[in-house]
Amino acid sequence: MLDRVREALFSILGVTVEDTTVLDLFAGTGSLGLEALSRGAAHARFVEKNPRSAKLCSANVNTLGLGEQAEVVVADALSPESWCAADLVFFDPPYPLLRGEGRSELFRALTELVGRGAQVVFHAPRREVRPVEVESFQAEVREYGKSALWFLESAEGA
Repeated sequence: MLDRVREALFSILGVTVEDTTVLDLFAGTGSLGLEALSRGAAHARFVEKNPRSAKLCSANVNTLGLGEQAEVVVADALSPESWCAADLVFFDPPYPLLRGEGRSELFRALTELVGRGAQVVFHAPRREVRPVEVESFQAEVREYGKSALWFLESAEGA
């Protein structure tokens, strides 16, 4: 995620990040979860399938002295077994998954995450997600250049 998009994201979230449990799926280096921790999140779980990226994420957590508040899990981000109960989920899948056979699995995971009561921030290429694909959620989209941030919550409270 570009720095300016990340800055916009946290500007939108504001103080709602404070004291939350964050789940950073497809974590990569952990930039989203680390930013949340720096803004007052209580705990973050980083889920990354690639062992090299997970190792870098762990190094970043340790460098920042956040080991007590964070855990890095090497696992498939689409597997519910790798998740934790979370208030806020960052869902930033690799773009090839969105454009290939994994697309239906991505939306299944989104549905389950939102169903658990979390607010999900879904980062995707602009115009890659069709509104009909998120019609079962309360959804708001913000576009930034080639990127889009979808803020998804359960429609039951809407």
